[in-house]
Amino acid sequence: MRRTHDECDVLVIGGGAAGMMAGITASGRGRRVILCDKNEKLGKKLYITGKGRCNLTNACPESEIYGHIVSNGKFMYSAIRGFPNADVMDFFEEEGLKLKTERGDRVFPDSDHSSDVIKTLNNKLQRNKVDIRLETRACRLIIKDGTCEGAVLSSKDNGEYITDASSVIVATGGLSYPSTGSTGDGYRFAEEAGLNVRECTPSLVPFDIRGDICERLMGLTLKNVTISVSDNGRRIYESRDVGEMLFTHFGVSGPLILTASSEIDPKRYAAGLILHIDLKPGISIKTLDQRIMRDFLESPNKEYKNSLGKLLPSKLIPVITGLSGIDPYKKVNGVTKEERMALAGLIKDLTFQIEGTRGFDEAVITKGGVSVKEIDPKTMEAKHCPGLYFAGEVLDLDAHTGGFNLQIAWSTGYAAGSYA
Repeated sequence: MRRTHDECDVLVIGGGAAGMMAGITASGRGRRVILCDKNEKLGKKLYITGKGRCNLTNACPESEIYGHIVSNGKFMYSAIRGFPNADVMDFFEEEGLKLKTERGDRVFPDSDHSSDVIKTLNNKLQRNKVDIRLETRACRLIIKDGTCEGAVLSSKDNGEYITDASSVIVATGGLSYPSTGSTGDGYRFAEEAGLNVRECTPSLVPFDIRGDICERLMGLTLKNVTISVSDNGRRIYESRDVGEMLFTHFGVSGPLILTASSEIDPKRYAAGLILHIDLKPGISIKTLDQRIMRDFLESPNKEYKNSLGKLLPSKLIPVITGLSGIDPYKKVNGVTKEERMALAGLIKDLTFQIEGTRGFDEAVITKGGVSVKEIDPKTMEAKHCPGLYFAGEVLDLDAHTGGFNLQIAWSTGYAAGSYA
């Protein structure tokens, strides 16, 4: 029988992290909840986060979280205090999911399987008797006299039908990884309700690099390095910490690069930015020169191209050898002080030209979205459209890699579900 009309207390649009947490929270307070998602299963984007391991939050002190939120961190004060990272970890562990904390205070399921995170949330939704409707799309909101009163839903079996709701929570995600269903529907809903949407750009996204060197280094992971980015000789970004990066067939990726992308104004890429890599950040250029000289003295008759094995990863040696301008067949006892200092300078400042980013298809998160100036930071309700709430990536909120973006999703979903 085709459904033509139904009703609930709270309609949640979107079955990602924020939407599932909103549904769990609202239903836990005795509300009748319908959760709809256009996909065939819940948590489709959550499934691929953290390379399928799901870095679900960060265990750093709560006060440090705000410093990792790039856009509108102050907006998150109330929501994070209402449902902080410690509460997120407690929630999952109380639901039977064992967690572990790794380097950088990143929190993962002990199993290393994101599917276990989704299963935990799904089981909780079912125990709370949430009406989950998969392969069901929200077509448009129902707004009367400035108040949101529900939405028009559509499914293969029922076609379009009206769902009346006292509250609607939009948790549709952004534009990143569109194959998971993040196609910007929430921005359209916001504009229909008269809210402003800030320009959306890819964030936590790999860089395209000019030339073929990265392709030659493809698969090489550099550990314990720092990076910076310059524009016309002026440094516009420097990494806070020593970390990892990865060379790919198109350029560079990895935690250091993704974090850098979140801090750089997307409009700057057109200027031709330069990526700087310090391969030995723990020592000065003078100390590095002494280290090189010591290695040369140990084997004075070794050819230069074979002399850097103690200093650099083997895959990187031919590249550094070529870029240094030193004859690869020269005996190291013939390398001049000037050549040696130039080599040390290269190791301390290996540069590449950034052509741009890989776009939304490979972006972990979306920068931009529904303007938080129009959202109540305590409740996530639209200030000028009662009954309409927003949660998660659809909002103009983004953070560094390391579990901080999912913390935003859990906290905003919890706030919306608590007050809807």
